[in-house]
Amino acid sequence: MGERVAHVVTGRLLDYIEFEDDYAIAKTRTPDEAVGRTLGDSSLRSKYNVTVVGIKRPGEGFTYATAETLVQKGDVLIVAGKTPDLERLANLT
Repeated sequence: MGERVAHVVTGRLLDYIEFEDDYAIAKTRTPDEAVGRTLGDSSLRSKYNVTVVGIKRPGEGFTYATAETLVQKGDVLIVAGKTPDLERLANLT
């Protein structure tokens, strides 16, 4: 629990669950470079080595992500990957 709180408080991750071997799922705000683009076009996966699992839009429910998902300003991304990679992505927001 202490590690989870530390990642949320000290970084830009909105929420964080670490599993093992430094692998985690986290919530983060959308980086500006992805706004107005599909996930496939944004290349977040190849640039940051993370997988966007889903998106939560303000006032809407959770949506599973696909390469065709259009990212909008204000979206919250649910991402999975190694903790340092997640933090690197979150620091862009």
